[in-house]
Amino acid sequence: MHFGLHVSIAGGIFNAPANAAAVGCETFQMFTRSPRGGAAPKLTADLVTQFKDGGKKHGFSTCYVHTPYYINLASSNPAIAAASVRIIREELERSSLLGVTAVMTHLGSSKDLGRAAALTQTIDGLKKVLAGYRGGAQFLIEIAAGSGNIMGDTFEEIAVILKGIKHSQVGVCLDTAHALASGYDLSTPAGVLKTFKAFDRQIGLERLALIHGNDSKTPIGSHVDRHENIGHGHIGLEGFLAIINHPKLERLDMILETPGDETWDRKNLATVKRLRG
Repeated sequence: MHFGLHVSIAGGIFNAPANAAAVGCETFQMFTRSPRGGAAPKLTADLVTQFKDGGKKHGFSTCYVHTPYYINLASSNPAIAAASVRIIREELERSSLLGVTAVMTHLGSSKDLGRAAALTQTIDGLKKVLAGYRGGAQFLIEIAAGSGNIMGDTFEEIAVILKGIKHSQVGVCLDTAHALASGYDLSTPAGVLKTFKAFDRQIGLERLALIHGNDSKTPIGSHVDRHENIGHGHIGLEGFLAIINHPKLERLDMILETPGDETWDRKNLATVKRLRG
């Protein structure tokens, strides 16, 4: 398992590999645009070359992109739902230009729709996202913490979505804090084994493409998304030790989205590296 952080692209996307290397990342995650809104900066041929050259210079074989936070495929506002489809597709195309490994997204909230209608709309939106897509970046659905009416907070619902879109290359990003908040025990070796057996039974471990490694400020089943530094939350070191060394997860990368400054980033990376093996 290789470890990385979500890193800044301040000053230009080509800075991401150097920013990742500076804190000891073995892989990394980034945005390609502001996560809060606005048009995406143009990816010129020169920027793409600089980014790829930076990745090679610092020895990165994988990297990941997170879509903006405002994605909502389940919105009752047609303009928001349509914009979410467009932006996810743009991120897939932009990431393919950059040679990114995969793009993950949250699905949004069904607040203004019934659950069944929201699920149908989400599946239809994802089909539109992927229609005719031939890029190299894999598309990943990230499990949610389940607060409010958030879509994709259980293995069962993600399995329904994957079956509905009928696209064999779509994968899953499992966020450990989100999974714990949604009721999956990741705090003990027995809980980790049970959780990933359930994932394998309902989705298939071959679909699991990335782990977001975050401890949780809130307890299991809280349905509250609050990330904590590694070993300081309700998953704890015992849980992360079991996750990191699970024999069927060793092929995966783990991206940390933990709170705090660069000092905490270095501490968290050091902690998960120490737990490895």
